[in-house]
Order: sequence, then C-alpha cells, then structure tokens
Amino acid sequence: MACYIVSFEVDQEATRTQVRERLKTFGGYCPINHTCWAITSDKKATEVRDLVAEVLQPGDRIIVIRSGTEAAWRNAFGPKNT
Repeated sequence: MACYIVSFEVDQEATRTQVRERLKTFGGYCPINHTCWAITSDKKATEVRDLVAEVLQPGDRIIVIRSGTEAAWRNAFGPKNT
C-alpha cells in the first residue's frame, strides 16, 4: 500500500466538500491542511487523480504525489491518522 500526498485547489465550497468526501473513501487518510491530504491506497497515482477528478469542475486543480520513505510536519490539520 502506498501513501500519497493529494493537494487540490477548487473554487466552490461544494466541490471542496465533495473532494474531501472522496478522499475519505481511501484506505487511510489524514488532512494535512484544508486542501492537502495524505491518503493510503493500493491504486496508482493516476487512478487516485482520476477518482478524485470526477468531482472537480473545469479550472480546478489536483496533484497526487507518491510519498517517499520519510516525512515530517508540525500542526497538521487532522487530529490523528485514520
């Protein structure tokens, strides 16, 4: 299972909510901030992008990056990993 960092930029709050709900469907997830989440999945980055992109509007942006072997941050948005 891979860990991905998913960052998105959307104009409408309704779309933002849909993206967050879509990200919650993956094996594990943790919001890092309002528009950047860490998720775990057996899918490829392109598959993750395409599944989330189904709810995006024209002009919205998304990037999916397979995480490396190490990361660190402080004050992540999510209170815990799920």
